Amino acid sequence: MGKHENLFAYFSQRFRVYLEKIMFNKGKSKVTTSLTYLAPNSEFQGNLHVDGDLRVDGIIHGTVDVTGDMEISATGLVEGAEVRARNLVVHGIIKARVVAQGRLTLSRAARLEGDVVANSLDIEAGASYVGYIETGDAKVLPGTQNRPELMASRE
Repeated sequence: MGKHENLFAYFSQRFRVYLEKIMFNKGKSKVTTSLTYLAPNSEFQGNLHVDGDLRVDGIIHGTVDVTGDMEISATGLVEGAEVRARNLVVHGIIKARVVAQGRLTLSRAARLEGDVVANSLDIEAGASYVGYIETGDAKVLPGTQNRPELMASRE
């Protein structure tokens, strides 16, 4: 598939999901999710706040705050202090602290440098990650309350 067919398929899927949300929310509050798109040859510098979803095929230098879901394609790069989103899928590069209220997904092509706070995490084989990860609620694993602490080996 060519680049245009991939974009068409992506936007068709997003539109289908949007229509399903509207159709199944009859009588409830209306869902108004919008999609903001940064094209492959585009570059943004500064603080970016998006009300809705964001797809990045270009480059962002700065802090990113997304109320919906965010996807960084294989051609995408985000470099800044912090990236916040509900769910985040990474195929490209992030050099920032990441906060995902839901799920952070790193594909096999993803490169991430920065600390992560996420409710859940999916990392495909081949993804690259450098930083500290905190997922979900900090809970003690069952059966580990009375075990001794591990000590680092001394050489």
